[in-house]
Amino acid sequence: MGTPVNIIVGSHVWAEDPEVAWIDGEVVEIKGTDATIATTNGKSIVAAISSIYPKDTEAPPAGVDDMTKLAYLHEPGVLHNLASRFALNEIYTYTGNILIAVNPFRRLPHLYDIHMMQQYKGAAFGELSPHLFAIADACYRAIINEHGSQAILVSGESGAGKTETTKLLMRYLAFMGGRSGTEGRTVEQQVLEVSKDNSILRSSWHILFARIHRKLRIPFLQSNPVLEAFGNAKTVKNNNSSRFGKFVEIQFDKHGKISGAAVRTYLLERSRVCQVSDPERNYHCFYMLCAAPPEEVKKLKLGDPRKFHYLNQSNCYEVANVDDAREYLETRNAMDIVGINQDEQHIPCSSCYTPLGECRVVKGNEVDSSKLKDDKARYHLQTTAELLMCKEKALEDSLCQRVIVTPDGSITKPLDPAAAVTSRDALAKTMYSRLFDWIVDKINSSIGQDPNAKSIIGVLDIYGFESFKINSFEQLCINLTNEKLQQHFNQHVFKMEQEEYTKEEINWSYVEFVDNQDVLDLIEKKPGGIIALLDEACMFPKSTHETFAQKMYQTYKGHKRFSKPKLARTDFTINHYAGDVTYQADQFLDKNKDYVVAEHQALLTESKCSFVANLFPPLPDEASKQSKFPSIGTRFKQQLQSLMETLSTTEPHYIRCVKPNTVLKPGIFENFNVLNQLRCGGVLEAIRISCAGYPTKRTFDEFIDRFGMLAPDVVDGSDEKSACIAICDKMGLKGIRAGQMAELDARRAEVLAHAAKRIQRQIRTYLTRKEFIILRKATINVQKLWRDPMEKFPCPFAYNRLKKSTIAVQCLWRARIARKELRKLRMAPRASRIRPLKASSKNIHSHIITKQQGSSIHWQNIVQSLDQTMEILSENYVPSTITRKIFSQVFSFINVQLFNSLLLRRECCSFSNGEYVKAGLQELEHWCMKATDEFAGSSWDELQHIRQAAAFLVLHQKTHKSLDEITNELCPVLSIAQIYRIGTMFWDDKYGTQGLSSEVIAKMKALTVEDSISTPNNTFLLDVDSSMPFSMDEISRSFQDINVSDVDPPPLLRQRSDFHFLLQTTE
Repeated sequence: MGTPVNIIVGSHVWAEDPEVAWIDGEVVEIKGTDATIATTNGKSIVAAISSIYPKDTEAPPAGVDDMTKLAYLHEPGVLHNLASRFALNEIYTYTGNILIAVNPFRRLPHLYDIHMMQQYKGAAFGELSPHLFAIADACYRAIINEHGSQAILVSGESGAGKTETTKLLMRYLAFMGGRSGTEGRTVEQQVLEVSKDNSILRSSWHILFARIHRKLRIPFLQSNPVLEAFGNAKTVKNNNSSRFGKFVEIQFDKHGKISGAAVRTYLLERSRVCQVSDPERNYHCFYMLCAAPPEEVKKLKLGDPRKFHYLNQSNCYEVANVDDAREYLETRNAMDIVGINQDEQHIPCSSCYTPLGECRVVKGNEVDSSKLKDDKARYHLQTTAELLMCKEKALEDSLCQRVIVTPDGSITKPLDPAAAVTSRDALAKTMYSRLFDWIVDKINSSIGQDPNAKSIIGVLDIYGFESFKINSFEQLCINLTNEKLQQHFNQHVFKMEQEEYTKEEINWSYVEFVDNQDVLDLIEKKPGGIIALLDEACMFPKSTHETFAQKMYQTYKGHKRFSKPKLARTDFTINHYAGDVTYQADQFLDKNKDYVVAEHQALLTESKCSFVANLFPPLPDEASKQSKFPSIGTRFKQQLQSLMETLSTTEPHYIRCVKPNTVLKPGIFENFNVLNQLRCGGVLEAIRISCAGYPTKRTFDEFIDRFGMLAPDVVDGSDEKSACIAICDKMGLKGIRAGQMAELDARRAEVLAHAAKRIQRQIRTYLTRKEFIILRKATINVQKLWRDPMEKFPCPFAYNRLKKSTIAVQCLWRARIARKELRKLRMAPRASRIRPLKASSKNIHSHIITKQQGSSIHWQNIVQSLDQTMEILSENYVPSTITRKIFSQVFSFINVQLFNSLLLRRECCSFSNGEYVKAGLQELEHWCMKATDEFAGSSWDELQHIRQAAAFLVLHQKTHKSLDEITNELCPVLSIAQIYRIGTMFWDDKYGTQGLSSEVIAKMKALTVEDSISTPNNTFLLDVDSSMPFSMDEISRSFQDINVSDVDPPPLLRQRSDFHFLLQTTE
């Protein structure tokens, strides 16, 4: 993303700003390497030319739906485009094949209903507006047509919408590939069946989906609420934050139907079970259990969450717009679908954590010993033992003592209060981790995997890059994951660029590719990596976090990616692809240990509850004798390697989720916050890779229209490609590398400036000459008036004679000149040469005229089809009522298809396309008039939506129209949402005029938001109604008298005995 050096005075640029990240302005002065910029907020700033970027002044106000369409692909351009689209509720934007999804923090159900799914079903990628359904459909089409496995990688920081995006992706894949296990019916058929249920008709769309899924028995869809209950929690950044990574592998058979699935989870945040910061919450399941029906709360010995230590460390007990009691019932229903029976749903293990946290300890009677604090603690210990079905004394000993095995025997060592609390918390974390793993295994066994699956689609919901004030071991593992995925991402983007260049026959060997392998080696290389050093430190009892930190300082001294902050004792900094992150190593050793305390293992193995005992099976002798240290870091590294091996066998698709603000409210776009996420999500890195080659991608037409003036003598409209090559050759360019688009724009600006000066000079000359002629005429008149009294009256006779003589001479002379000119005209050739300038203009735009002439053929074909249909219906004596119904239905279908195309395709919302549609509608109107009302009926009225939309597109001076004029006069049939959609997508490709005013757009946006809240199921797309209602009376009245002798039966009727009477008549 290098800055172009050809910034001149008058250039429109982007400059860094401490308040809004980037601000646009105009260069007013250049001194050396600095430029003075007059910004749009009225300030004047001085910035280095190397730090500013050119701005595309011709970019559409509503932004572009694909970043690669930007004239300048750089950081401020990307940020401004996302902000422009977000302001218009356009939350999805492509960057090539990457989808950027900005969380709207409001529900937009019309974007995800069944009708929208049907629109994207089978549509070519990029044909419709950006949407996550387009990504899912591209994956599904790839496994059907190419039989290759696919993967969708969803990433972003907490609160960016990853979980919701993942659920919607899985919903669409179930819509495309789901079926009933017993009947083999498709989801579409099930939708039609389920929609007949009156109770569902009264339900919202998401309840309809839930009912469909229950009928289809697709457990992997219902695994989401179960995993969210036990793996999600409210955090500062997100009310429903996933505290684990998830990879869902959906398997498909040769027919493209779902045949199996599997869920893999990564790095559950175990510490949250016993340690919560304010204003966050523990895992959702604890609050759901406390809000369960009273009889179940009593059975599980629960109560108000404010009474339990593991829950009351934070003052947050409720989440806005979330009913824990309702969520409890929905989770129970989901558990039933995924195969967890009623007995397993009431397992005591799920509720024992809260009383376990109340087992407070104090210093005991002996040195370095501990005991239960009081009777209340004793009561909670008894409750925990009852729930776990283990002995109370054994539970107390496992918390307050340790047994050390020596060659001479066993030694019991008491634990001090701090160690006892650590032991209690370790037991809680271990049990919860085992419970979570059991739930995942249960889901996988219930779903079932297909070993004979032809292909898979994997959906990865993984935590994004993290950098906080305090970064611990979890952040190191998370950022290691993102470094791995970033390397995979870079390689894929680089590969896509190479394929694009190969297809265009462009040499790409010079493109630089920066790898982050050195960071990966720093963290995970064995031996010598940070994780290896951490494992080594954990194996030595005397190791501390200080000795571990000192070991790192010595080992990585001089490493370009590793540094030690000043005055730090245990902190260290790693230079990641997204920036520097400083980690605090204080708890690295404790968090890396992945072993179960022997006393805890023995206690739970001997539990009388079979469920608890199965969670902690006896360890085999080999495992107990194994000297290898169990490490969370090493195990996570192995899981990550397995994930990368799976991804390497798939074709990846990327969705980058972005959180627009930190207050989690709709309509707010924080530039710095978004910019940081674009860096962390690798979007800017992908742009950097693109800019290393040819980042600007324009069609030949657009390039000629924009830069044809630079070389009008070489432009040839018959060959667009040759014309573009000729322009580049004349400018000395080989392709459009990074920065060269700005160079062309600068040259174009010079040509326009020179032309403007020439036009100004000609106009000024014309005006000055006009003023001179008027002044001279006035002067002559004054002189004439002054001389007349002096010369006319003394000799009137002589004056009149002289005047007549002069007029006669003038007539003779003018007649002579006229005859001479007439002879020249008669002798001149009849053909005249066209001016060079007009010829150049005709050459440049001839391809546009050709396209418009070609487009009219489509309308002629439609009219021809209508004529043929009318002829067939007339020849077969179809009643006029049926004929009217048929043509009304056809026109209704035309109206729906054309109107929905306007709403889903930006290229259709142009001025020239409006003219094209309007001309075609005139052809249809003429046909209706020719067909008369007897046969056409109300067909013309069926086109109201597209007629008003086309009239809106070709309307001049839209900026002067008020909202009332638009809604009441111009487009009374269209809804506010439809007008808003067309108004924000409109672009004038012919005259370059502006669309609706910002005031009208803002009003319509507010009304659209209100409508979406009051009627959440409303959609701006039209639906096709294929029914043709009619009565028998209508048909009987329109029957004609038929002369059977005139009917020539087709061969099919001739073969049937029922119609022999026709043969007899005709013969």
